[in-house]
Amino acid sequence: MKRILLAAAIALMSFATLSAQGQEYANLNFLVIKDTNGKPVRNASVILHPVNEKGKQEKGGFQLKTDAEGKAKYDGVPYGKIRIQVIARGLQTYGEDYDINQPQMELTIKMKPPQEQYTIYK
Repeated sequence: MKRILLAAAIALMSFATLSAQGQEYANLNFLVIKDTNGKPVRNASVILHPVNEKGKQEKGGFQLKTDAEGKAKYDGVPYGKIRIQVIARGLQTYGEDYDINQPQMELTIKMKPPQEQYTIYK
């Protein structure tokens, strides 16, 4: 019981420290659809990674799964650069960096079909 209270106190102090520093957080809503017909993509993996000032991906991150309507959401993303990668079976992998700078952001991601592979052996 003491460990739980200690962990809660540390978490509360960390949150208070971040709030005191003016750290702002955003709520992200994702809609993943097929580019060809606009239908939702279910069970797509939406992976979020923080990006530093030099544009390099930092350690850590978070993974979401889309529902049957192609939607996923994540609350409490700190403002700043974030790399979003979306992986879905039978579709081309998507990746792009976003600047999180609003309290509420709606991101629609259009997944494309896989492109033909190029080879010198044809």
